[in-house]
Amino acid sequence: MNDPGGRAREGVVTREIVAKSVLSPSRVYDYVVNPYRGCQFACAYCYARFMRRFTGHREAWGAFVDVKVNAAQLLRGELARKRRGEVWVSGVCDPYQPLEETYGVTRACLEALLGQGWPVRVQTKSDLVLRDLDLLRGGADVEVGLSLSTADETIRRIFEPRAPATAVRIEALGRLRAGGVGTYAMIAPLLPGAEGLVPLLAGKVDYIYVDRMNYHYARPLYGRHGLEGFLNDAYFRELKALLTRQAREAAIPCRVLF
Repeated sequence: MNDPGGRAREGVVTREIVAKSVLSPSRVYDYVVNPYRGCQFACAYCYARFMRRFTGHREAWGAFVDVKVNAAQLLRGELARKRRGEVWVSGVCDPYQPLEETYGVTRACLEALLGQGWPVRVQTKSDLVLRDLDLLRGGADVEVGLSLSTADETIRRIFEPRAPATAVRIEALGRLRAGGVGTYAMIAPLLPGAEGLVPLLAGKVDYIYVDRMNYHYARPLYGRHGLEGFLNDAYFRELKALLTRQAREAAIPCRVLF
């Protein structure tokens, strides 16, 4: 049942909802778990904005979050019935957006997954993931990825104004790896300034993924800030070659997804 009124938290309408399922098939890994619907970070390029067409939300992307308060309970039941596989936490929301500090739905889901020994791949932009280091380091097959898009904080503030600073995310990767957790960086989407990221990741990640900007949602921002030249294919080809070379020199395995 939805809470139709919702509650405003720092400009975000929050609704506590009872979900019908939470462990879904994924094209990236075997399954995906999304503890929330919507994301407070509201990154300008986010592909998950498409969800508003199906959820009925009238609020702008980033102005609403539905909290799946029964997610962990559902998950425990689904884990008992489904074939074991890799689980992505998560695909269309950040599992460690600020509301997680209050609700702890992601942590509860991790407790269910790791308690049953399922392989887990966490992807986030937030250093809040460090709160759960005690859980993550105890998992038999766990990796945590931090998404990064640029080493230029001016650019980061344009496209990801509500997300943690790049330096904070990179520090979190280092602390996770030092704590015994497998780590990776998802350098995506490639924003201006991405060429400065790989040198900062040496010793902090086990491998890197790289993907280009191909989400049309952010195109108006490029025009508004005179950045159109960073959207053409030639730029992405040059950046792909540079990042690949930097990763090789840093001895970091790198997979380019375009």
